Amino acid sequence: MPQLFNTSRVSSFLNLILTFLIANLTFAQTVVLDSVTKQPVSYATISFGDGQGIFADDKGKFIFTKKLYPDVDSLFVTALGFKDLSIATENLPETLLLVSAPDELETVELFFRADQKFDEETTKPITDNDYFNCWLPTIESEIAVYFPKKNEEKTRISKVIFPITPESKDWDKRKRSNSEKHSFSTLFKIKFYENEGEKPGKPLSYDTYVVRTTEKDGDQFTLDISDRPLLIPEEGVYISIQVLGYTDKDGNLLPNKKYKEIKTGGTVVKIPTNFRPLLPFTDKWSANRTFIKRVFINNSEWTSFQPGTGIQSSLLKKGLNNYGIGVTYRFYE
Repeated sequence: MPQLFNTSRVSSFLNLILTFLIANLTFAQTVVLDSVTKQPVSYATISFGDGQGIFADDKGKFIFTKKLYPDVDSLFVTALGFKDLSIATENLPETLLLVSAPDELETVELFFRADQKFDEETTKPITDNDYFNCWLPTIESEIAVYFPKKNEEKTRISKVIFPITPESKDWDKRKRSNSEKHSFSTLFKIKFYENEGEKPGKPLSYDTYVVRTTEKDGDQFTLDISDRPLLIPEEGVYISIQVLGYTDKDGNLLPNKKYKEIKTGGTVVKIPTNFRPLLPFTDKWSANRTFIKRVFINNSEWTSFQPGTGIQSSLLKKGLNNYGIGVTYRFYE
C-alpha cells in the first residue's frame, strides 16, 4: 500500500524551500546602474583579477557569490561610456553605480540622408567545418579584425557576417555542414574601433550591438545595421566580437561559472569555460588583420594574432592567423 503524506506539511515545506531559494537568489544578484539616470547599464563587463569574468545582462544584473567564486576578492566593472569601477567582493552591495565618461568618444558621423544613393558590395565570410581550425571563445577574450576604407567615396558598413562552426552530434560527421548539430543559444557583443597606430583604438560608437546565435543559424550569423550604417574613417575600422555567455530559450543571459571542475586521478582540475559555437580562423588573407585581447596576455592590450607576439596557439602553428569576417559595404555618391 502506498505511503500517505500530509499534503499540508509537504506544501509548507516546499514553500519554505522556495522562499529560501528566492531570498538567496535576490541576495546574490547585483545590478549596475548609471549614477545619474539610474538606468541599467546593459552588458557591463565584470572582470576578475585572474583574467576571468562574467557579464551583466540587458537589465544590468549579474549574479556573484563567494560560493561560486570563493577565490575572488575584487571585481573590475567596465562599460563603454563609463569610468571603470573597482570594488571588493566582501559585502558586495546590491547596486553598483557607474559614472559617465562622455569625453572618451569623439563625435563620429553615424547618420545619413535617406535619399542618398549608394552601390553595395559584399565580402563573404570564410567558413570552416574543421573544429581544429577554430578559436574557442571564452568570456575574457575579444577578437578584432581590420577593414580598410576601400575607395575615395564615402563608405559605410551596413552588415557584418560572422562565420561560426556549430558542433556536430556525430564526431565522425563533424566536417559535414549538413550533419546534425548540438544545440546552443549564445550571446555575442559586437564593437567598432578606430584604427590607431595599426591596432584597435578608441570605440567608434556608444551603441551596444548584441546578437544571439543558435545552431539554427548554420555556419554564419549576421549583424544588420543598415538602418544606421557605420561610416568607415579614412584609416579604416576594426570590428570586434566577444562572447557574453549562454542564454535560456527566451534569449535571457544565464549566470556563468568562470571555470569547469573536472575530477581526475582523485583531484579536481579547474579549466576555463569555453563557449559554443566555435570561431573558424583562416589562412586565405595574406595580411595579419586580426588582433586579440585577453586579460592575462600583454597586460590586456590588443595583440596582433601572429607568431612572435607571445601568443601560444595551435592555430598559429598551422598558419591560421585571421578570423574571416564578411561585410557589406555601401559606397555613397
